[in-house]
Amino acid sequence: MAKGKDTKEVGRPKNFETPEALKKAWEEFKEDLKIQATNWPKVQYVGKDGERKVDYPVLPYTLEGFKRFCRDKYGEVEQYFTNQDNCYTQFIGICRAIKEEIREQQIIGGMLGAYNPSITQRLNGLTDKQELAVSGVKTILTGIDPPPGE
Repeated sequence: MAKGKDTKEVGRPKNFETPEALKKAWEEFKEDLKIQATNWPKVQYVGKDGERKVDYPVLPYTLEGFKRFCRDKYGEVEQYFTNQDNCYTQFIGICRAIKEEIREQQIIGGMLGAYNPSITQRLNGLTDKQELAVSGVKTILTGIDPPPGE
């Protein structure tokens, strides 16, 4: 941000003034996910009498979900994670911690079967990657007549 003659910052104010404020929003997001889980009931009928049982899933943390949450409640947050114009360097630590917590929660959830393991692997770059090198010689046949009728 540019500074004016009176040394006050000029430009749009930050949505979060401190890393602690962003961390507070992260904690609010996680609580909100617990509430949102009630929108995804899993109904099962168990036992010989088919007793109805309702479970609610643990929703996975996602950076996209956190950005949406912040956008709805506080405003855009992408610039904090990209350190746009080096204006958000004080937020690097909390942004890294948020990303690490998201990744850890997704990996553990995938390992325990709470989330689809193959999606979890792909989202977190954990899939086996095999490189297949193909090399060959292109052979050009000349002087061969096509079969009759062509």
